[in-house]
Parts: sequence; C-alpha cells; structure tokens
Amino acid sequence: MGEFELIRNYFAAAPCAQAGEGVALGIGDDCALLAVPAGEQLAISTDTLVAGVHFADPCDPFLLGQRSLAVAVSDLAAMGATPLAFTLALTLPMDSADWLQAFARGLNAMAQSCGVRLVGGDTTRGPLSLTMTVLGRVPTGLALTRSGAQPGDLLCVGGELGNAAGALPLVLGQRTAEPAIAEPLLAHYWSPQPQLALGQALRGKATSALDISDGLLADCGHIATASAVGLLIESEKLPLSKALRAFLGQNAARVAALSGGDDYVLAFTLPPAELPQLLADGWPVHVVGRVVAGQGVTLLAADGQDITPATRGYQHFRETP
Repeated sequence: MGEFELIRNYFAAAPCAQAGEGVALGIGDDCALLAVPAGEQLAISTDTLVAGVHFADPCDPFLLGQRSLAVAVSDLAAMGATPLAFTLALTLPMDSADWLQAFARGLNAMAQSCGVRLVGGDTTRGPLSLTMTVLGRVPTGLALTRSGAQPGDLLCVGGELGNAAGALPLVLGQRTAEPAIAEPLLAHYWSPQPQLALGQALRGKATSALDISDGLLADCGHIATASAVGLLIESEKLPLSKALRAFLGQNAARVAALSGGDDYVLAFTLPPAELPQLLADGWPVHVVGRVVAGQGVTLLAADGQDITPATRGYQHFRETP
C-alpha cells in the first residue's frame, strides 16, 4: 500500500478529519488552513512517542491511538487553550491493515472526545514512532504559563496522582491485580483525559500552570525555575486513589505520585482568594503545597522535615555514573 493510499484509507476519511469550526481547509493540500478569531492567539505543541520508550511494543493499537493524542492535547489544557486541530507524523515498520484500522479508531475516538480535528501529517517506514502537533486557541493575554507563580500562592493539582505509574507493572505484564484495582489504573495509563475545561476555568485565576508528564517533583521544578520561586510540597496532602494504594501500598503509591510521571493532570499555582469559588464550582482542585521565596522544589514530611529525594522524575538524557 502506498503512502497516499494509507492516508486516504485510514485517516483522511475519519470523522475527526472532516472540516469544522476553525478549520478552513483540512487534509488534501500542501498545508491546512486554520482560522483563529480576532483577539485570540494560536497555541502549538509537539509530542513524540517512541516504541519501547513511551509505550510497550507490541501493544494494543486502539489504546495507543487514544493515548498518543491525549498526551499531546494535555499540553493545550495546560495553557488554558481550546483545542482546534492536530497533525500526525506516523513512522511504521510495516503497513498492517488490522493495526492501522485499530489505531485510527482509537485516534478518532480521542479526537472527538477532545474536540480536535486531524488536518495533516506524514507517514514513513521505519521503527514505530508517532509525532503529534496540536494547535489550539486562547484569548490574547490569558494563556497559562509557567512563569507567574508568586510567594503566597497555593500549589494545586487537578486530580489524583500516580495512577499511570502504578499501572506500568500491569502494562508490562510484570504483575496482575483484580479488576477493581487494575481497571482504573490501566484506564488512566491508556486513556488519560486532558483537563481542557479545568485549564480554561483557570484563565485569569491561576498564576502558573503545566501538565504533569514526568512526575510532580520534576515538573514543578519547571514552574520554580521559570517563576524564580521556591515550591514546598507536603507529602501528606498528595491525592492518591484507593486503587493505587491497594496495589502498591501507601509508601510506594506516594513515590509513584511524586516521580512516576504520565499523570497528565494539571499542576498550578493559585492565589488563596481564588480557591473557594473553584471548589464551589465543583472543580477537582487539591492543594498540595505552597509557593515561597527562594528556589527549587522541596518535599516536606508531616513534621516539616525536608525529605526531598535525589531522583525527581523521568529524564530522557539523564547522565549515568
């Protein structure tokens, strides 16, 4: 099957690839054409997922299609952006019809759930990898960034932490668990739900934000650096699911929440005066610490002791001894 036939058969005809709001011209020409309303800015982010690094190989292609788009769209949520479109660069070792059909179904399901449209991309032969570029729109001046945190702000997260890291032994076949424990953990790993609505609700309220991909400690370090502040995280305040605690135990669950990564939950700083209304409106805001003058991220025990671990999260190019 040729490249253009592959695109036409499995992607161009998908519901998520049809014209819609904000997409003036989609797949079929050298470029897509997007329409961004006056008074808004275009938000753009690119994520690459590599087999054996970001996901097990082999794995279920339907689940991979869902996950690959969700983790990219999560960056739009972190900026408070409304999803608009995405492109897919797909490198395949072979053109298996069954694999492509399942992958395209998973991709389309997540695209429709997030309200984002496929407008182009590329296909080539080689080791399995996927590169997603997502585009969104946000009112001028209201994008959430990492650089606005102020001493006195609360450090918050938008949901439970550590579930995806807890699922990894299940994904890799290293452990098993009863369905009541395994299913919620695996669902969080394979089908993370970008917190788009929360990100938009935080516009004009949060002073900084990002999505947690490499672990709470590591990612909060980006806020601390960009904002030139210190962040204190209280270990006893981490929101941990019942399934995670049952599967790993309390201590290991806390480690997964702090440094496991793949949560795709928003972490953000918030003036205390903004918290009551967000909670009253039903947003899943959990206060896990605070912003202080200083630098870096410190983990505190219940008695206030500094228990910051040396390893804080995943890094692709960490030097080894």
